[in-house]
Amino acid sequence: MAPPAPTRPLRLGLRANAGQFALLVGINGLVGGMVGQERTILPLLGKESFGLSGVTVALTFLIAFGVTKAATNLLAGQLADRYGRKPVLVGGWLLALPVPLLIIWAPSWGWIVAANVLLGVSQGLTWSTTVLMKIDLVGSHRRGLALGLNEAAGYGAVALTALATGLIAASHGLRPAPFFLGIAFAGLGLGASVLLVRETRGHAQAEQRDRGLEPRPSWATVFQRTTLRHRSLSAASQAGLVNNLNDGVAWGLLPLYYAAAGLALPEIAVLSAAYPAVWGIGQMGTGALSDRIGRKRLIVGGMVVQGLALMAIGLGSGFGTWLVAAMVLGIGTAMVYPTLLAVIVDVAEPAWRGAALGVYRLWRDLGFAVGAILAGLAADRYGMPVAIVAVGALTMASGLVAAQRLAETHPPARGGGGPVRVFGRRGRLDR
Repeated sequence: MAPPAPTRPLRLGLRANAGQFALLVGINGLVGGMVGQERTILPLLGKESFGLSGVTVALTFLIAFGVTKAATNLLAGQLADRYGRKPVLVGGWLLALPVPLLIIWAPSWGWIVAANVLLGVSQGLTWSTTVLMKIDLVGSHRRGLALGLNEAAGYGAVALTALATGLIAASHGLRPAPFFLGIAFAGLGLGASVLLVRETRGHAQAEQRDRGLEPRPSWATVFQRTTLRHRSLSAASQAGLVNNLNDGVAWGLLPLYYAAAGLALPEIAVLSAAYPAVWGIGQMGTGALSDRIGRKRLIVGGMVVQGLALMAIGLGSGFGTWLVAAMVLGIGTAMVYPTLLAVIVDVAEPAWRGAALGVYRLWRDLGFAVGAILAGLAADRYGMPVAIVAVGALTMASGLVAAQRLAETHPPARGGGGPVRVFGRRGRLDR
């Protein structure tokens, strides 16, 4: 009897796993497209098709999305660590299939909210898993680049789909034509995930063995570290929450703000797409840049830039002013978004990386719900410009918190050669 063929050793690195990495980038583009189909249309659909008048009520879809996505992020990391990445990814795509159909057939706003509950769960499973799988494949040296490419694909697709659905709606109505794109994205994403994606949990396990790191701590320990006890992890978590708080304002409130100012639907579509377009493209450079110059400067600077851009939108007027401000907002977000993720995986060891990412993404995506509630209440009471300016000020304050609490987790003195462990004042690992 012939001996079994030797098992091919798993190799870490972008070049060694280029095919699977590129496939996962493409799949995350489809994940982003599922969000992009709503970006321009849904706030206007609530007002024009369902007669919603209050801003807070119109943003209930965003609250539902944010809460369910945040909770699912927490679960996704644990499931991926325990059962593998691919089953979680496939499950997320199965839940995405009915979302565009529910929106198309919705006889009441409650159906839209229900569709966004499903979308939140789906996004929590699919986006979390594609992030984790890319980190598994590339190892420790190119994390910033990997995360930048991942987020660039996702938010680039958000921008393109937001623009496309807005233009389709301008000529064919708010329903059903714009959401045919979502049906296609869900089918392609599910098919590619089932047939082409390979499991990557073994790469993380191999990295763990090679580095001789500690066994996986309890989930409660990881939650405490990421939320409060570790200064850098907790600083990243609060910045992530505020970042998605202002993204929720851009998604849910700004289309209503532009419409109230008299802009036509094609102009609103351009503004809705410009911000995630610059954000998506910019991440291709900022993720790699953080590998070279470190994480902290990009995070603090990016939060300040976002805050100034939101203030300009709230205080300014006219399509041209808002377009420039939306692009600046995209630049600031590109500086922050992949870099915060890189901080988490710099500090978290492979054995608890999935759980740490889940906790971080819980707090980050709760920002959608917090932003919808705060901005909606402020807009209904004080007007939309005041709400937008207030969120800008809060974003700048979050940057100052990061400046105080966040230690550099990937210092340039190491030549981008890998992350460092962050120690406290007494020489102990600050966790």
